[in-house]
Amino acid sequence: MGRKVFVVGVGMTKFEKPGARGKDWNYPQMAKEAGEKALADAGISYDQVQQVAAGYVYGDSTCGETAVYQFGYTGVPIYNVNNNCSTGSTALFMAKQFIEGGLADCTMAIGFEKMEKGSLKGHFPDHTPPFRDAAMRMMKLRGFEPKPPAPQMFGNGGRDHMDKFGTTPEHFAKIGWKNHKHSVNNPYSQFQEEYSLQDILNAPMVYDPLTKLQCCPTSDGAGCAILASEDFVKKHNLQDKAVEIIGMAMATDGPETLENDCRYIVGFGMTQRASKSVYEQAGVGIDEVDVIELHDCFSANELLTYEALGLCPEGKAGEYIDKDAFTYGGKCVVNPSGGLISKGHPLGATGLAQCAELNWQMRGEAQKRQVTDAKIALQHNLGLGGAAVVTMYRKAQF
Repeated sequence: MGRKVFVVGVGMTKFEKPGARGKDWNYPQMAKEAGEKALADAGISYDQVQQVAAGYVYGDSTCGETAVYQFGYTGVPIYNVNNNCSTGSTALFMAKQFIEGGLADCTMAIGFEKMEKGSLKGHFPDHTPPFRDAAMRMMKLRGFEPKPPAPQMFGNGGRDHMDKFGTTPEHFAKIGWKNHKHSVNNPYSQFQEEYSLQDILNAPMVYDPLTKLQCCPTSDGAGCAILASEDFVKKHNLQDKAVEIIGMAMATDGPETLENDCRYIVGFGMTQRASKSVYEQAGVGIDEVDVIELHDCFSANELLTYEALGLCPEGKAGEYIDKDAFTYGGKCVVNPSGGLISKGHPLGATGLAQCAELNWQMRGEAQKRQVTDAKIALQHNLGLGGAAVVTMYRKAQF
């Protein structure tokens, strides 16, 4: 085991519709706002940061430097990170490992994204698509329509669950209803409007069973976390701010991805492996977790992730949803921020925004979203292609 690692500061921008703040609001400005908030939250200066991991999905090769130079030119190593939608958590994992391995005492993980309006699309038509193999397997199992691929892939994962376990469209819609309701109390959320369940079901169909209000929007935004060693925390009297990372793991696609099951094509197996590793590292089981931010890019993926994380037995997610198990007053609170569906999903920033929300929860600073007596938090960030990063947090104990 390496050294203990603590989050001592977090910050993020409001997530917004692409272009909402005008053409001058670009990724350097987003990163500057999120990073300055995180540094101020920690009560330190950028000069004290020794390594930086900067994450983004759409951008040129040294966007990380351009973004981080907004804080000054200190000559520290800046690592550019791209791991699809799990980019933010991958940057966080790297920043943690720098401290864990003794390479630094204070690091920054920052993620940002300046996105285009509309559905995601590839930018390199002459390159082999990173989802090619997954798309080919999906095509053999379910066919492929001339529509955006992401909702088809996750929607087909949901369809497989429906076929195997009798899950209904209403179960997926209830997740969208829950997350939009949670977002009403989140000032950083792109959407802050509550809908009825019928509104969710009657929204335009994107890919059956997923309606528009069950799909994450494209977004502009940034998030940032400052990490520190135990020595740094004590030297700078940051004990009251410190939240310990007690387990963290990344997993990629395994051989189960080749099976005839669309759930595994969208990360069910790698989420299982990453979460199992985290529970073993932390010595804490899923039943002890109070609050979770998970990767609900589509409502189908939130439902699948309940089972992959072990929140309920395989095939039983619908029953738990019907009992309101994953909102306030239930088994645990999932996506108090509103999740990707309502908060928004600027790809490189999402993992750091999840981290920020859970640190506010652990510190009792989540205001109207606060989960009562929250002591253990879990984060799940997923990228097709693919990688799943799972992280467990606990308020620091010195």
